[in-house]
Amino acid sequence: MEFLIKALQLILSLSILVILHEFGHFLFARLFNTRVEKFYLFFDPGFSLFKFKKGDTEYGMGWLPLGGYVKISGMIDESMDKEQMKQPPKPYEFRAKPAWQRLLIMIGGVLVNFILAMVIFWMILFKWGESYIPVEGAQYGYSYHPIGHEIGLQDGDRILYVDTFKVNTIRDVPNYVLLEDPSTFTVQRGDSVFKLDLPEELGKLFLSENVKIFAQYRMPFVVDSVVAGMPAEKAGIEKGDSLVAVAGIKAPFFEEFVDELFHHKDDTTTVSFYRDGELMSLPINVNKSGKIGLAPKSPANYLDVKTKEYGFFEAFPAGIKKGTNVLVSYVKQLRLIFTKEGARQVGGFGTIGSLFPASWDWFSFWTTTALLSIILAFMNILPIPALDGGHVMFLLYEIVARRKPNEKFMEHAQLVGMIILIALLLYANGNDLFRWLFE
Repeated sequence: MEFLIKALQLILSLSILVILHEFGHFLFARLFNTRVEKFYLFFDPGFSLFKFKKGDTEYGMGWLPLGGYVKISGMIDESMDKEQMKQPPKPYEFRAKPAWQRLLIMIGGVLVNFILAMVIFWMILFKWGESYIPVEGAQYGYSYHPIGHEIGLQDGDRILYVDTFKVNTIRDVPNYVLLEDPSTFTVQRGDSVFKLDLPEELGKLFLSENVKIFAQYRMPFVVDSVVAGMPAEKAGIEKGDSLVAVAGIKAPFFEEFVDELFHHKDDTTTVSFYRDGELMSLPINVNKSGKIGLAPKSPANYLDVKTKEYGFFEAFPAGIKKGTNVLVSYVKQLRLIFTKEGARQVGGFGTIGSLFPASWDWFSFWTTTALLSIILAFMNILPIPALDGGHVMFLLYEIVARRKPNEKFMEHAQLVGMIILIALLLYANGNDLFRWLFE
């Protein structure tokens, strides 16, 4: 069920992004009286799932969900329609338009994706505001990934600074480590504060070990609800019980308890807890997933959650700032792809799908969609033939040199670009398959 929910969110998100991206091209093409022969969601080699024609344009949905396209008359694109290009240019064709108009047609999709991301962030901040847990609000500190323990952190520590960068929320730490290669953490442990020297290239270590969550807030595991028919209900666990140990091993915090419980999946163990101040223990069957059917009280009961609310107009500049920060962070992360560790983390549709939550949540859906919109825009503007950026590169050359590139050269460049894109697509999705099979 979780897979289906993630898949549906992925398909809906990408469909929105692809349709609006192609609409950007379509809008500028129609603005300059350029004929658009096809407007498709997904690709349609051989046949389409449905189609209809309105005016000069055929609208439809293909069966191959790898994107979408608009076919613009008189343009060398992925359709490689050489017969059309052999004919003299017609007034309504792309190649007959001034270079500045063709440039706007080509950047239309990227422009719409950037604007879409900013609008989504604007609406997110207006509807939900911005919630975070400041470092000082984590009264029980954090539990760390094993790499954190290796470099000298202990569960319960709070990281106050990374080099001279003041940590606002724990999510800042892995981002800074990956992008800036810091040399020290300033750590609070109990009442003492000290500097912790970091190993060189800690970011590469994060990548090689595929660190998805470096640190998590620690909080007591007090039962908020018991799932009917699950092992916890059958064993006698009740709402309000405070869970503290599994099989005699102390685990007073939520993440620790869950980790210990997982070691006993598809087995019977003993769970210890406090009820009305009395320590009790009960035998319990753990299912194959390592779960017993309990939901903890909200983190807001133990952590200082800060929420900033925005008015409609106040959220607009804040949304632009948030979108810009996401773009800058993403661009900085691209350099990691050219490292051995980073290249192994490149993923395809499986990786993108994993960004969505296992249950339908509109806040997470729109946040992820805004991120993907920025990624789609930036990747499309890269100067690779067959991408929008490749066409933009050749158009800029034409504007500067005052002459068009040779059409044969453009055809060959388009073919090379398509080969590069197909290779990248196979590599990325191959990585997903390898991780699914062997990790």
